[in-house]
Amino acid sequence: MRALLWLLLTASVLANVFVGTFSDWTGALRIVGSVGTGVVLLGSAVGLWLTRPRGEA
Repeated sequence: MRALLWLLLTASVLANVFVGTFSDWTGALRIVGSVGTGVVLLGSAVGLWLTRPRGEA
């Protein structure tokens, strides 16, 4: 489970960099791409935080 969350986190960061830098998307398409990758990024980050080992301070 955690490996999948790390994979999603990494993929969303790379996709966001692609949308923001290399794609020729403009306007609403660029906003939708950025928001979509941001939602996946935040969701995977929260999932990783919730599944962290509890013994750590």
